[in-house]
Amino acid sequence: MSPEEKLAELGLTLPEVVTPLASYVPALRTGDHVYTSGQIPMVDGKLVATGKVGAEVSAEEARELARICALNALAAVASVAGGLSNIVRIVKVVGFVASDPGFTGHPQVVNGASDLLGEVLGEAGKHARSAVGVAALPLDAPVEVELIAEVR
Repeated sequence: MSPEEKLAELGLTLPEVVTPLASYVPALRTGDHVYTSGQIPMVDGKLVATGKVGAEVSAEEARELARICALNALAAVASVAGGLSNIVRIVKVVGFVASDPGFTGHPQVVNGASDLLGEVLGEAGKHARSAVGVAALPLDAPVEVELIAEVR
């Protein structure tokens, strides 16, 4: 089953690539790799939620927001790789979690992104990863995800 078919089976569609918030491109291909810029949980041009995880945003909500970030990152990769089917493997994921100082569940939040990549890409979605807590993210987003993909 193709990644596009798996997306459809999950009831998801690949969104339009999120318009950059500053002076950068959403994704850049160099050789056989695509590097995405950080993707925040934007849907139809709007930020889905704001605030700190562990305060205004629950860990479970943040996990779902990380899924949105990963879907946006896949759209960015597909836009420069000629589609999802040209992804050979997700190499690395970095997830940033804007969190309350006492919150320590960053890995579980970023699992939202990792799990989506596995559901859509299967074995090719397995990756190395970092989950990092930060004081703030652009537009007060709770989560941001970037990734590196190997492509055909």
